[in-house]
Amino acid sequence: MKKLMFVLAFVGLSSFALAQETNVPTKKYSVATNSFWSNWFVQVGGAYNVFYSNEQHGLGLDNNPFKAFRRDWGFGVGVGKWFTPGIGLRTKVNGVWGKAVVSENNSVNKEHGKYYWTANEQVLFNLSNLLFGYNSTRVWNFIPYLGAGVTRNCSDNIYGMGWNAGILNTWRLSKHLNIYLDLSANSLEPKTDGLKTAPGHEGKEGHSFVNYDRIITAEAGLQFNLGKSTWEKVPDVDALMAMNKEQMDALNASLRDAQNENARLKNLLANQKAGTKEVVKKELATTAQSVFFNINKSKIASRKDLVNVKEVANYAKSNGNKIVVTGYADSKTGSAAFNQKLSQARAEAVANELVKMGVSRDNIIVKAAGGVNDLSPISYNRRATVELQ
Repeated sequence: MKKLMFVLAFVGLSSFALAQETNVPTKKYSVATNSFWSNWFVQVGGAYNVFYSNEQHGLGLDNNPFKAFRRDWGFGVGVGKWFTPGIGLRTKVNGVWGKAVVSENNSVNKEHGKYYWTANEQVLFNLSNLLFGYNSTRVWNFIPYLGAGVTRNCSDNIYGMGWNAGILNTWRLSKHLNIYLDLSANSLEPKTDGLKTAPGHEGKEGHSFVNYDRIITAEAGLQFNLGKSTWEKVPDVDALMAMNKEQMDALNASLRDAQNENARLKNLLANQKAGTKEVVKKELATTAQSVFFNINKSKIASRKDLVNVKEVANYAKSNGNKIVVTGYADSKTGSAAFNQKLSQARAEAVANELVKMGVSRDNIIVKAAGGVNDLSPISYNRRATVELQ
């Protein structure tokens, strides 16, 4: 009964410890909720702006966005927050110079400049995270967005409402620093540029999309991620339960082996005459002892596995024997190269325990068998064996 209670207690503790490990199985699209003050960011960049006034229709102007009379330079500042890895909000302000391609009398005036600013509230959709799952170290994130806001023509003291859409691309430099490229289009009320309607378009300003003033912007700059900028993935409970079942199976197998060995040794004691203690001790020492490990770990799962290992250590010290420690991993988890390193690490972990028990390191032979499928269930193969040479 005491042994059973010990096993149950150990499983509970190992489950808790497992939940703290970085390689706990997690759900691809689920993360834990962060506080309101987490996942904020600030953006600062320079912008290339192209202006299309609704008054230009019928004037025969070139639509090339690189023409000097259309383009001008500006800047952008944004503050945003991600509420989930896929959904966020951003307040974006752009300005401050612009071009008007017609004058008040509807004649072409390619040098007439306007001072303006535009502010938009935008909903961001990180498609990289929404489609492929959250990854805190992903280099490139593809983020379309939609928004609405207001533009002020400072030169003519006019406000105009509008909407905008765009694509934000970010590239990770570090945990708290990204570079970004933002491509956007703003559609504004026809009055925003402060000019009269072009001939033949009077009274039609609100009847067609083409009669709205438009600004197309390409902006590049730096994004600063403030405070906690990552998310913790949600553990996959089903996978954890399966892992814990494998651990329980391994513990039960180890317990059964120990109980069977104890019963055999007690039987030897009951039937042997003089010198039985030495016979029993030798029987125990010369039997290969197993030390079990959790999946993908090189830390000994249960210290009780070392009880019989100590008997082997004591016998080896008394009789000058060498000890062979062989590490194993299960072949169904991880690559062959990874399992080879893992089995080596497991053997080294047990060898270190033997040294602590007083065995000379020169008398310990360490071997790595890599991934195997010798025992069933598969979890039994996550072990190291200790035996006399």
